Amino acid sequence: MKKVAIVGCGGSGKSYLARELGKILDAPVTHLDAAFYDDEWNALPMDEFAELQRELVAEPRWVIDGNYNSTLQIRLESCDTVVFMDVSTISALWGIFSRQLRHGAGHKGNGVHNRIHWGVIKYVATYRRRMRPRVMAKIEEFAAGQADVVLLANRRQTRRWLQQVAVAHS
Repeated sequence: MKKVAIVGCGGSGKSYLARELGKILDAPVTHLDAAFYDDEWNALPMDEFAELQRELVAEPRWVIDGNYNSTLQIRLESCDTVVFMDVSTISALWGIFSRQLRHGAGHKGNGVHNRIHWGVIKYVATYRRRMRPRVMAKIEEFAAGQADVVLLANRRQTRRWLQQVAVAHS
Protein backbone atom coordinates (compact mmCIF):
# COMPACT_ATOMS: atom_id res chain seq x y z
CA MET A 1 0.00 0.00 0.00
CA LYS A 2 1.88 3.04 -1.31
CA LYS A 3 -0.67 5.08 -3.26
CA VAL A 4 -4.02 5.50 -1.54
CA ALA A 5 -7.07 7.39 -2.82
CA ILE A 6 -9.69 8.08 -0.14
CA VAL A 7 -13.17 9.06 -1.33
CA GLY A 8 -16.58 9.46 0.26
CA CYS A 9 -19.18 11.94 1.35
CA GLY A 10 -18.33 15.11 3.21
CA GLY A 11 -18.31 14.39 6.94
CA SER A 12 -17.47 10.71 6.44
CA GLY A 13 -14.02 10.90 8.00
CA LYS A 14 -11.81 11.10 4.91
CA SER A 15 -9.39 13.66 6.31
CA TYR A 16 -9.03 11.84 9.64
CA LEU A 17 -8.34 8.57 7.83
CA ALA A 18 -5.84 10.28 5.50
CA ARG A 19 -3.88 11.80 8.40
CA GLU A 20 -3.74 8.51 10.31
CA LEU A 21 -2.90 6.44 7.23
CA GLY A 22 -0.18 8.91 6.23
CA LYS A 23 1.46 8.40 9.64
CA ILE A 24 1.24 4.61 9.43
CA LEU A 25 2.52 4.42 5.85
CA ASP A 26 4.99 7.29 6.22
CA ALA A 27 3.47 8.82 3.10
CA PRO A 28 2.70 12.44 2.25
CA VAL A 29 -0.96 13.38 2.67
CA THR A 30 -2.85 15.73 0.38
CA HIS A 31 -6.31 16.99 1.28
CA LEU A 32 -7.86 18.03 -2.01
CA ASP A 33 -9.99 20.72 -0.37
CA ALA A 34 -6.76 22.41 0.73
CA ALA A 35 -5.41 22.20 -2.81
CA PHE A 36 -8.62 23.35 -4.47
CA TYR A 37 -9.55 26.32 -2.25
CA ASP A 38 -7.44 29.24 -1.10
CA ASP A 39 -7.95 31.04 2.23
CA GLU A 40 -10.77 33.13 0.73
CA TRP A 41 -12.61 30.05 -0.61
CA ASN A 42 -11.63 30.82 -4.20
CA ALA A 43 -11.44 27.68 -6.31
CA LEU A 44 -8.40 26.72 -8.36
CA PRO A 45 -9.22 26.59 -12.09
CA MET A 46 -10.16 23.01 -12.93
CA ASP A 47 -7.40 22.50 -15.50
CA GLU A 48 -4.78 23.58 -12.92
CA PHE A 49 -6.41 21.36 -10.29
CA ALA A 50 -6.26 18.35 -12.63
CA GLU A 51 -2.61 19.06 -13.48
CA LEU A 52 -1.75 19.34 -9.78
CA GLN A 53 -3.29 15.91 -9.19
CA ARG A 54 -1.34 14.43 -12.10
CA GLU A 55 1.83 15.70 -10.45
CA LEU A 56 0.80 14.32 -7.06
CA VAL A 57 -0.03 10.82 -8.35
CA ALA A 58 3.29 10.64 -10.22
CA GLU A 59 5.06 10.51 -6.84
CA PRO A 60 6.11 7.09 -5.47
CA ARG A 61 4.01 7.33 -2.26
CA TRP A 62 0.91 9.29 -1.37
CA VAL A 63 -2.41 9.44 0.44
CA ILE A 64 -4.95 11.75 -1.19
CA ASP A 65 -8.38 12.43 0.27
CA GLY A 66 -11.25 14.13 -1.48
CA ASN A 67 -14.06 13.57 -3.91
CA TYR A 68 -13.95 15.89 -6.91
CA ASN A 69 -15.69 13.45 -9.22
CA SER A 70 -14.56 15.34 -12.32
CA THR A 71 -10.91 14.47 -11.57
CA LEU A 72 -11.43 11.18 -9.72
CA GLN A 73 -10.20 9.16 -12.69
CA ILE A 74 -6.70 10.66 -12.30
CA ARG A 75 -6.38 9.25 -8.78
CA LEU A 76 -8.12 5.95 -9.47
CA GLU A 77 -5.89 5.09 -12.42
CA SER A 78 -2.76 5.67 -10.32
CA CYS A 79 -3.59 4.23 -6.91
CA ASP A 80 -2.94 0.79 -5.53
CA THR A 81 -5.66 1.17 -2.88
CA VAL A 82 -9.02 2.94 -2.92
CA VAL A 83 -10.78 3.52 0.38
CA PHE A 84 -14.43 4.46 0.02
CA MET A 85 -15.86 5.95 3.20
CA ASP A 86 -19.35 4.54 2.69
CA VAL A 87 -21.03 5.89 5.83
CA SER A 88 -24.74 6.49 6.32
CA THR A 89 -26.31 9.86 5.55
CA ILE A 90 -26.99 10.46 9.25
CA SER A 91 -23.37 9.72 10.11
CA ALA A 92 -22.08 12.08 7.39
CA LEU A 93 -24.45 14.87 8.47
CA TRP A 94 -23.32 14.36 12.07
CA GLY A 95 -19.75 14.48 10.79
CA ILE A 96 -20.07 17.89 9.14
CA PHE A 97 -21.92 19.44 12.08
CA SER A 98 -19.69 17.95 14.79
CA ARG A 99 -16.58 19.02 12.85
CA GLN A 100 -17.97 22.57 12.78
CA LEU A 101 -18.51 22.44 16.54
CA ARG A 102 -15.03 21.01 17.20
CA HIS A 103 -13.02 23.15 14.80
CA GLY A 104 -15.13 26.19 13.91
CA ALA A 105 -15.43 27.59 10.42
CA GLY A 106 -12.61 28.16 7.95
CA HIS A 107 -9.42 26.42 6.93
CA LYS A 108 -7.36 24.48 9.39
CA GLY A 109 -3.93 23.12 8.57
CA ASN A 110 -4.97 19.49 9.00
CA GLY A 111 -7.35 19.01 6.08
CA VAL A 112 -10.32 20.45 7.91
CA HIS A 113 -12.21 22.85 5.68
CA ASN A 114 -15.46 23.95 7.28
CA ARG A 115 -18.01 25.94 5.45
CA ILE A 116 -21.52 24.76 6.12
CA HIS A 117 -24.22 26.25 3.96
CA TRP A 118 -27.38 24.91 2.36
CA GLY A 119 -25.48 23.55 -0.67
CA VAL A 120 -23.15 21.50 1.56
CA ILE A 121 -26.05 20.14 3.62
CA LYS A 122 -27.98 19.21 0.47
CA TYR A 123 -24.90 17.54 -1.06
CA VAL A 124 -24.32 15.45 2.07
CA ALA A 125 -28.03 14.62 2.48
CA THR A 126 -28.32 13.37 -1.12
CA TYR A 127 -24.84 11.85 -1.55
CA ARG A 128 -25.82 8.20 -1.13
CA ARG A 129 -28.60 8.49 -3.68
CA ARG A 130 -26.95 10.80 -6.20
CA MET A 131 -23.15 10.64 -5.97
CA ARG A 132 -22.44 7.22 -4.50
CA PRO A 133 -23.54 5.32 -7.65
CA ARG A 134 -21.35 7.58 -9.81
CA VAL A 135 -18.33 7.13 -7.55
CA MET A 136 -18.84 3.35 -7.39
CA ALA A 137 -19.07 3.21 -11.20
CA LYS A 138 -15.79 5.11 -11.54
CA ILE A 139 -14.10 2.85 -9.01
CA GLU A 140 -15.32 -0.17 -10.98
CA GLU A 141 -14.20 1.33 -14.29
CA PHE A 142 -10.81 2.78 -13.35
CA ALA A 143 -9.56 0.96 -10.24
CA ALA A 144 -11.13 -2.47 -9.95
CA GLY A 145 -8.67 -5.17 -10.92
CA GLN A 146 -5.61 -2.99 -10.43
CA ALA A 147 -6.23 -1.63 -6.92
CA ASP A 148 -7.51 -3.02 -3.66
CA VAL A 149 -10.92 -1.51 -2.89
CA VAL A 150 -11.82 -1.05 0.76
CA LEU A 151 -15.35 -0.05 1.81
CA LEU A 152 -15.65 1.35 5.32
CA ALA A 153 -19.24 1.76 6.54
CA ASN A 154 -18.71 3.46 9.90
CA ARG A 155 -16.16 5.01 12.22
CA ARG A 156 -15.67 1.83 14.29
CA GLN A 157 -14.89 -0.16 11.15
CA THR A 158 -12.47 2.60 10.10
CA ARG A 159 -10.59 2.43 13.42
CA ARG A 160 -10.36 -1.37 13.19
CA TRP A 161 -9.08 -1.21 9.63
CA LEU A 162 -6.45 1.36 10.62
CA GLN A 163 -5.29 -0.97 13.42
CA GLN A 164 -4.96 -3.83 10.93
CA VAL A 165 -2.96 -1.65 8.54
CA ALA A 166 -0.73 -0.48 11.40
CA VAL A 167 0.02 -4.09 12.42
CA ALA A 168 0.73 -5.09 8.81
CA HIS A 169 3.13 -2.15 8.37
CA SER A 170 4.96 -2.36 11.68
